[in-house]
Amino acid sequence: MPVETDYTRKFRKELMAGLSSLVLLAVLARAGREMYGYEIAKAVKAEGEGGLIFKQGAIYPVLRSLHATGLLESRVEASAFGPPRRYYNITDDGRRALAEWQYAWRDMREFVDDALKAGGTPGAAGGSGGGGTGNDFRPSA
Repeated sequence: MPVETDYTRKFRKELMAGLSSLVLLAVLARAGREMYGYEIAKAVKAEGEGGLIFKQGAIYPVLRSLHATGLLESRVEASAFGPPRRYYNITDDGRRALAEWQYAWRDMREFVDDALKAGGTPGAAGGSGGGGTGNDFRPSA
């Protein structure tokens, strides 16, 4: 794998900032049970064949944010080995958000794929945007 430039690292970081919530909700929904942070990190790594795309430590602020917005519930349980563990479970609101975000992700992915296949910018002549100005960002709803 080639060495990544600063631009690529910044781009990956920005992508993951938005996608990590989607990934974490999906992992918890698929598990069908509550999980603690490290267990969630292992599940994310196991599902991503290329390895963990975001650092394990980055998972915890996202879990806290999802909890604060009501998309996850949590409880703390004492651990016989080490500090207490916080267990997370997806809420009904979290399941609804996940369904909406999955749709939004598919829609966005198709839009980006079309733009990349066209070899130009979205909306450019010959692209998927129908000959617009290039500023026409309108994924289907």
